[in-house]
Amino acid sequence: MSQSKLPNVLIFMTDHQRGDTVLADHPCKTPNLDRFRSQGVTFRNTFCPSPHCCPSRATFMTGHYPSRHGVWNNVCNPTALTRGVPADMRQWSQDLSEAGYDLAYSGKWHVSSDQSPADRAWRELFVSAQEYNPVGNNWKHYENVVKEPPAQRRGEGEILRPGYGTYTVYRSSGDARPRHDETAVQAALEELPRLAEGGRPWALFVGATCPHDPYVAPQKYLDMYRLEDIPLPAAYRDNFQDKPRVYKRMRDLRWGQLTETEVRQAVRHFWALCSYLDDLFGRLLNALDATGQADNTLVLYCADHGDYCGEHGLFAKGIPCFRGAYHVPAVIRWPAGVAQPGRKVDQFVSLADFAPTMTELGGRTPASGLAGRSLLPFLRGRIPDDWRDEIHTQCNGVELLYTQRSVTTARWKYVYNGFDEDELYDLAADPHEMRNLASSEAHRDVKRDLCRRMWRFARQHGDAAVQQYITVSLAPWGPAEALR
Repeated sequence: MSQSKLPNVLIFMTDHQRGDTVLADHPCKTPNLDRFRSQGVTFRNTFCPSPHCCPSRATFMTGHYPSRHGVWNNVCNPTALTRGVPADMRQWSQDLSEAGYDLAYSGKWHVSSDQSPADRAWRELFVSAQEYNPVGNNWKHYENVVKEPPAQRRGEGEILRPGYGTYTVYRSSGDARPRHDETAVQAALEELPRLAEGGRPWALFVGATCPHDPYVAPQKYLDMYRLEDIPLPAAYRDNFQDKPRVYKRMRDLRWGQLTETEVRQAVRHFWALCSYLDDLFGRLLNALDATGQADNTLVLYCADHGDYCGEHGLFAKGIPCFRGAYHVPAVIRWPAGVAQPGRKVDQFVSLADFAPTMTELGGRTPASGLAGRSLLPFLRGRIPDDWRDEIHTQCNGVELLYTQRSVTTARWKYVYNGFDEDELYDLAADPHEMRNLASSEAHRDVKRDLCRRMWRFARQHGDAAVQQYITVSLAPWGPAEALR
């Protein structure tokens, strides 16, 4: 394909946004996304590989899972298992650069603390979440904490954490807008006309940090939602009696301090931030329209991972392997390349699929051995006959380390927790993951089949969680299942 016909690429990646907030049946107010969905393809079942920024963004950029790219947790602090994607592991931006693209990066990075977007062929407009923070910075925080008088009572939206400092879950920012996201979008808005006039195909990445906790929302967007219209999540009242102990500890020790009204307020603030992001996205779309290049520009709206947002009484993300932290938005518009706009795709999609998609979009052949596959057939209205019927996750914890893997099919979800009891959910009968069937003898064959699928994926993608030492060989069936 000649350079003149190669499509441009505009990516808007949010941080912590649940996948359901961009779907048509969700009460979140997103008029720009509503229009955008009608012009493109909505991938309704898109999942990140890990409930954390860095491993998920590394997967988005490389097409590999953490077991291959090596990014398991926050690359910018001393608990990092690695400091970023290996230098010799290719990212799709390098493929586009070799295809003649002009690439510009604005916003959150969080893929590596050793390399910047410039090391991967991007021109940097504004970059955040790259600098490494030594352990001494944490102690500076605690030096300030100890100077403050201990809190005698909890304020609205606050969580008391003796010795850590009080955490505010939500609040209004008044007229102030999130500085990071305003800066990232403004830099992109100024760059768009220059890219359009450059005579080359281009790719522009815009990375926001909203709606990441704490949920600090401008009042304008809070006013779009009445508290009395915000329901408690369907899974809110989970008693955790059949779940891993750490799930209950997280809820009881921290999030359980919130009243039901505060939980609804936190959800309201989260939705308000999603509406704010929709506003930013609308500004980018308008600027793209003004360039006259919208027809041959593939625009992707996505996120790195989700948020529990009150489900099971939890917020943010972490080791609980519930859908909310893994299900992410993914909507693509490309007027010149999308057949039958307004379609919904229900097949399982992974963030790993976007790297080969971008590479193929630029006229290059994706590398072999990737965990992801190109989504271009779906844009053209075709569902590959051999598309995956399961989705996998890999998590070794965030700053506290665990071993957790999961496999989900259309009906079943199995979670291997090396640190505690496993989980098994019948998603047809129990879509909110309330009843753990892992100890049910009646479901033994189902669990074994899912365990076998988990180990086959582990073998295919070099997962080190196959160790056989007696104290760590705790799965109900071991890796040899992959060979049966």
